[in-house]
Amino acid sequence: MSEEIRGTATHQQLISLLTAQRAKYRVVEHEPVGKCEAVSEIRGTDLGQGAKALVCKVKGNGVKKHILAILAADQHADLAQLASHFGGLKASLASPVEVDNLTACVFGAIPPFSFHPDLTLVADPLLFERFDEIAFNAGLLEKSVIMDTQDYLRIARPELVTFRKA
Repeated sequence: MSEEIRGTATHQQLISLLTAQRAKYRVVEHEPVGKCEAVSEIRGTDLGQGAKALVCKVKGNGVKKHILAILAADQHADLAQLASHFGGLKASLASPVEVDNLTACVFGAIPPFSFHPDLTLVADPLLFERFDEIAFNAGLLEKSVIMDTQDYLRIARPELVTFRKA
């Protein structure tokens, strides 16, 4: 699948969901950028408002699970905490093939919503404590969504798990 097509269905699914759920949001079109620092500057948002999406896999102790882990873009993930939360021994980032299969998006464009039944959504609570709005790439590197934090929590319903490095 070409990069132009990859992510388009996810983007459309996301916008349809937000519209149907009457979320307060806006779409920002910009240069295709996958780096959190650069895209937050383009969007005019604080780095800490960015919802960084990591596709992870947790293994060990009989656990084998894929996680869409969301945290503030100015934080770093502690994958050991994530593994421990799910009863696994270790967590790692998923391979590009796994990311494509579970999100239909390229790295850097993954929105903080899971549209795949095998991808469990968790979010670090700090993302929602500092700002009234969060910002994220919306399935495509050239489109971002800035949305109301409470609407995100109401619609996405992530499990809140602290997994940022101290």
